[in-house]
Amino acid sequence: MGSVQQRLQRFLDRPGPLSDFLGRLESRTGVRRLYLATGSLAVLGLYLVFGYGASLVCNLIGFAYPAYVSIKAIESSSKEDDTTWLTYWVVYGVFSIAEFFSDIFLYWFPFYYAGKCLFLVWCMAPVSWNGSQVLYHNVIRPCFLRHHRAVDTVLGDLSTKALDAASAITREASGTAVKLAQEAKSK
Repeated sequence: MGSVQQRLQRFLDRPGPLSDFLGRLESRTGVRRLYLATGSLAVLGLYLVFGYGASLVCNLIGFAYPAYVSIKAIESSSKEDDTTWLTYWVVYGVFSIAEFFSDIFLYWFPFYYAGKCLFLVWCMAPVSWNGSQVLYHNVIRPCFLRHHRAVDTVLGDLSTKALDAASAITREASGTAVKLAQEAKSK
């Protein structure tokens, strides 16, 4: 299996934008890419624990890269990458709603943003056991399958009521406009 350092080195040597960027930095600075990557991660981790604006940095990590690769997935002909990133966005949305209600309590914990960032990275990690797949298949999908008919019924009823209300308002407004027009004509 290899040591963590060897696996990280293999990951950093794989072709791709990260490897290209680290290669350019390595050639300019003379510092090995392994040290550049681990140093950057250490600085990011410390910033997420102690830095001002850690929430923004964490949200950028959870949004910017997934948005970029989602656009690439949309433009590709493969359906598999579309499903992967749609799954991520479903989990991200559920997490964002849950976070909205719990954030007032959780953000006081010193490692909250570091933990949140690790969670989001796990959700987008290019492995079969990434967080999006695990959470979607074990939590979100079973809940959806249990309740989707009831939600569809409620949404249908709300849609019908909204259309009825819009029709009533339109009829009343047009009736009032006609009445005002007739009054103005008679004067």
